[in-house]
Amino acid sequence: MAHSELLRYLGYSGQELTPQLEARIDAMEERCREVARPAFVSRAFGPETLPLELPGNDIAEHLRGAVEVLLVAVTLGLGVDRELRRLSLTDPLDQVLFDAAATWAVERETDRVEAQVRADAAKRGLYCSWRFSPGYGDLPLDVQPALLAVLNASRRLGITLTPSNLMVPTKSVTAIIGLHPTPQPGLASSCAVCSLSEFCALRTRGVRCR
Repeated sequence: MAHSELLRYLGYSGQELTPQLEARIDAMEERCREVARPAFVSRAFGPETLPLELPGNDIAEHLRGAVEVLLVAVTLGLGVDRELRRLSLTDPLDQVLFDAAATWAVERETDRVEAQVRADAAKRGLYCSWRFSPGYGDLPLDVQPALLAVLNASRRLGITLTPSNLMVPTKSVTAIIGLHPTPQPGLASSCAVCSLSEFCALRTRGVRCR
């Protein structure tokens, strides 16, 4: 059966899946792997030297007590957008399935990056908060231009913005992670339920991130 997380992006709630539909989902997942070019960039700053303003109470609370602030951008590349446009003209169903596969893929890639961030932080005795993206809570999307500029994401990843601050390529993610001297609340309390467990270098060493 198609991966449960991919099905979630399709709005699946227990409906019967025919073998034909499962085959098409698998085909679109494979096609996404073929055209995607995952890449990321990150930069860390001290809280007092962060070169952009992060307005809002939610991000302030999220970063409270952090000794470093990590900015991250992740993308699957423009090949995914081109394939979405092609499928919109040739097969609307496959477009929907491919879009779900690509959304799942960029989340998995961001999970992989976050897992590496946590492993690197642990080597320095630091603990990460969960990733917080522009548009969450009261942190506005208006911070995207400054965040991407700090990361030089246009040159390094090819990410640009629409007039409404949506990213192109569309399957891209930006995030802000606080690095703290103590374990942070609000994270998965068990490796078994952690979305990062598949990529976690800490778990293989018998170390936990909280």
